[in-house]
Amino acid sequence: MQILILSAFLVFICLVGFVVYFVAIYNKKQIQNKQEQASLQAAFQQELLKTQNEIQEQTLTHVSREIHDNITQVLSFVKLNLAMTGDLNETDKADKINESRKLVAQVITDLRDLSKSMSFEHIANLGLAKTIAFDVDRINKSGLLKAMFIVAGDALSLGDERELVLFRIFQEALNNSLKHSGAKHLKISLQYSEQLFNLTIADDGIGFLTGDLTGNGSGLKNITDRATLIGATATIDSEPGKGCCVKITIDPLLQQPYADPKHPDSTG
Repeated sequence: MQILILSAFLVFICLVGFVVYFVAIYNKKQIQNKQEQASLQAAFQQELLKTQNEIQEQTLTHVSREIHDNITQVLSFVKLNLAMTGDLNETDKADKINESRKLVAQVITDLRDLSKSMSFEHIANLGLAKTIAFDVDRINKSGLLKAMFIVAGDALSLGDERELVLFRIFQEALNNSLKHSGAKHLKISLQYSEQLFNLTIADDGIGFLTGDLTGNGSGLKNITDRATLIGATATIDSEPGKGCCVKITIDPLLQQPYADPKHPDSTG
């Protein structure tokens, strides 16, 4: 009997020890998970801030160029127009004034568009498709290359933060094509469906070997990192002489999460 009691007591002690051990392991895991989530959140916010700063810098460069190359020249032409009116008859003078009035109205519109582009809210207000369309129009006006933009399906909101990062990815791929590829043509497409979303940027430039994305100085590593940040996958296809294609895919069927643990799409 004493042996049975002793055996039962030892089993009880073992069970208690196991429970205590299990609870300790569980608590340790919970603490580790919270620390990892806090670290992920901090990294996400830091990367988001970096993305915003880069977009701001890119926008300011564009604004400076537009003011110098477009608005300043138009206003100079208006000034010249008005200076000439003193030597004209009434009919020609009225024509010059009307022409100047239209040019000033166009400058006001251009300045309004530029002021809107300096705010991150314009991406949220316009949506990703219209924001990219605005940039594509600017690219074509610049004459640097010929860009074509296609939207397939009904444009859906992917979330303000996600679209901000996607727009920055688009900018990085665009800058890579402009600075390094020597491309003459660029094709940008957005594909929306209930199953997936694709952003594709393809050029007809010189191409490169994709084995080392960190060694070509093109920022393509940033593209893959940022895609992961928003629960997307990045595919970069290129060969020497065959251009480059950057494809960003978000597939809801795979339930790809945000890196931000506070986001509703996050697994954290």
